[in-house]
Amino acid sequence: MAAKKITILFLPQGTKKVKQLSIARWLLVLAFFLVLSACFTLAWIVKDYKEIRAKVPRLASLEKQNRHQKEQLVSLARKIEGISRKMAELKAFDKKLRTMVNLEKPDENQQIAGVGGSDDTIMAPKYSIEKAHEKLVRLMYQSLDDLDKEIYSETREKEELLKYLKTRESMLLCTPSIWPVRGWVSSGFGYRISPFTNEKEFHKGIDICSRMRATIVAPADGVVASVGWDFGYGRTVLIHHGYGLDTKYAHLAKILVKKGQVVKRGQKIGLVGNSGRSTGPHLHYEVHLNGVPVNPFHYILN
Repeated sequence: MAAKKITILFLPQGTKKVKQLSIARWLLVLAFFLVLSACFTLAWIVKDYKEIRAKVPRLASLEKQNRHQKEQLVSLARKIEGISRKMAELKAFDKKLRTMVNLEKPDENQQIAGVGGSDDTIMAPKYSIEKAHEKLVRLMYQSLDDLDKEIYSETREKEELLKYLKTRESMLLCTPSIWPVRGWVSSGFGYRISPFTNEKEFHKGIDICSRMRATIVAPADGVVASVGWDFGYGRTVLIHHGYGLDTKYAHLAKILVKKGQVVKRGQKIGLVGNSGRSTGPHLHYEVHLNGVPVNPFHYILN
């Protein structure tokens, strides 16, 4: 059976011949559905394009928010790391206090675990906010747990130290703990090459360079044991602080105290000079414990 056809007539103007085109009906239907499908497809593409284009600003905003959140996490981690460093400094300060009052710390090997907050690799684009968040949160929780344990331990130790210090208040007042003069240390405690003989010698104190006639203060309460002149030390002052502690000050330009005078921490006792065997204005400062010279840095808190 022959397929049904549809004839389309083309009627030109004038006297031109009429043209006709015969098309199978199924082919026309197929063409109609193809055109209709193409229209739907084009409409879907246009709609999808508009949706994607509408989402671009939001995607850019989310990306910016993603990086901002990662930066916040890194900043928080670094703050925790800074707290860890501060705790380490407090531990060192605590150790110095305990050394001064002869109170040993229970565990000298205990250390604070810090967080790797300065790990900038998580800022790389390959790290999603989920990965960065997971890594940093894990590190921060671990560090916060360590800090919590450390704070608990330090609190108990500080309570113990405070209780001990209250019972030793008098001793603390008489324990040297501040700089006798402001300046910079030109020669430390221990063996050195003598600036006069160029030979090795034991330096019993520290030399603190300062301006001429700068004020020298007592680093603790005590009684002036002696004042006078020494060929090597020049004008000197010796203070007894009790508990076996003495301090000595040499090369002074002027002495402001007298033998037997009671002095308080921070009180003026003399002026920086260049007397005796000296290469320039400075204070030679010694600390003696039971008659034996010890490192003055052990008796300077700040």
